[in-house]
Order: sequence, then structure tokens, then C-alpha cells
Amino acid sequence: MKDVGSKPETRRSARASCVLHAPAGCITRLREANTDKGDALKTARVAGILAAKRTDELIPLCHPLPIYRADIDFDLADTSVKVIATVETIGPTGVEMEALTAASLAALTLYDMLKPHCQPAELRITDTHLEEKKGGKSQFGRKLRVAADAQVIVLSDTVAAGRKPDTAGRAVEAALSKAGFAKVGYEVIADEPDDLRQRIDAAIEAGTALIITVGGTGVSPRDCTVETVTPYLLQPLPGLMEAARAFGQRRTPYAALSRGVAGYARNNSLIVTCPGSRGGASETMAAIQPALIHLIEVCRPGKPHPGGYQ
Repeated sequence: MKDVGSKPETRRSARASCVLHAPAGCITRLREANTDKGDALKTARVAGILAAKRTDELIPLCHPLPIYRADIDFDLADTSVKVIATVETIGPTGVEMEALTAASLAALTLYDMLKPHCQPAELRITDTHLEEKKGGKSQFGRKLRVAADAQVIVLSDTVAAGRKPDTAGRAVEAALSKAGFAKVGYEVIADEPDDLRQRIDAAIEAGTALIITVGGTGVSPRDCTVETVTPYLLQPLPGLMEAARAFGQRRTPYAALSRGVAGYARNNSLIVTCPGSRGGASETMAAIQPALIHLIEVCRPGKPHPGGYQ
């Protein structure tokens, strides 16, 4: 199975449909709830809902998901019935297969209950397809449509002294490049407030859209990032780090120890502070990347915007 443990959970939905073709007399039986086996539409609705909830047992590589909504609707015509399945979840992966499975099994249930009333050749299921999906990266973008600049500043005494390689900052740099940032600056400095202030001032004056520090958010005597960055935040955005800590907390209890902050500085530069471990930095980026993209593309301090959640 594909590893989805590093993907953030979002509200996701999918709608799928298929069409069962049948003689007019069979469609009349559906309308009248009159088949040898009982009310076919009610039975098919239950079958479709159960199929959505058990898709991971039927399709080998599907992930089990909490199903918060599963509905089956029917659109009856003269010689056909369209089966429409709608499924919703809050999870790290979508419910397209759950919706497709639900529509298919509901149609198969109708087929089974109608076959005593016509010839086999008169029944056929066609046009099984996904009509719509929402949530995840298709709705909450993880890549810039218009390129912007970013600066990664790694704070680590040991990395700056050459005693160990940097992996956390490089992971953030790679994530930003993949997200469509055209120019990603990268530098390593020791845990010195004056050095950090110098780098931040330079990035702000250059009009850098996003400044990310990596390291110095913990509780050791040399961790100075939070105290140094906080005075720059003219418009704090505490929700970013709350989201990152909540995301990380589900993966390691040490995530609660990060004191990271974020917000807008002068010149509309967005500053974010990441932990100094590769895992912590990567999880922070996974948790807040859609929000960062939205902030850079749509939001600016004092600028009205249409919002991004429905």
C-alpha cells in the first residue's frame, strides 16, 4: 500500500455513477417496489452504502477510511436507472474508489433483483465513472501557479561548524522547489541572533515572499530563533504553527516541544520557523504547505480576498 502517513487530513468527497439498462416493465417494478425479492431500490441503497464502507476489503490496495457520509440516489428513466453514489470522509486520501464501488454494487444489486423478470440480455450496466471529487491537492493546492522567491535559513552550531550534514534544511529547500518556488535561497549559520537578524533583514529588503528558518525552536540555551523572529511579526499567524504541532503530535510526542512562530513581517514577507530535525521540518511543511500557497497567492495584510474554504 502507498504510504499516506505524511499527508494532511482534509475533508474529501466523491460522486460516481453508472447506468443499469432494463426493459420498461422492470423499471415499473422498481417504481412500485415490486420484485420477487422485495423493494429493489431500498435494498440496492443499503448494498451501496455497505460497499462504500468496505471498499478496502474488496480492493486490495485501498486504504481503510472513516466514512462520514454515503448516499445512493436513483434517477429512473423509461428503460434505465442511473445510480449515483456520494461518499465523504476526512482523511489523508480520497474516496473515489469508495464512490465507484458503491455505485457499482448498488447497480449489481438491482441487476440481481430484476433478472427473474426479464431475459439476461435485456440487462446491462454501462458508463461507470467518477463525476466529481473534492478535497486534497485537487482543491487545496500544494504548488504555486505563479512563481515566487523563498529563503531557507538553517540555524545549527554543529552544521555551521561542519560537524554534521544538514538534512532538515535541505528537505525544506526541496519541498519549496517542488512547490513551484522559482528561486530558493539556502544558507547555514550558527545559533546567533545577530547573524539571523542580518539574514532576515536582507531577505525582507529583497522582497522575498517566504522566509523559512530551520532550527532553534526548541528549549536549549542556544535556541534563539523564536525570540529573534517574534519582533519581526507585524501580523502573527499562530494557526500555522498550531496546525504543524497538531500534525506532528500524531506522529511523535516531541512535536509539542516546538516553540515555532509564524506571521507577516514588513514588506509583506511571510516568515515561518521550522524545527531543526528532518522529521519535524518535513512534517511542518506537509501540514502547512497548502496554507502557505494560499497566503502567498491570495492573501496579503489588509487585502480583501474571497477565502478558500467551502
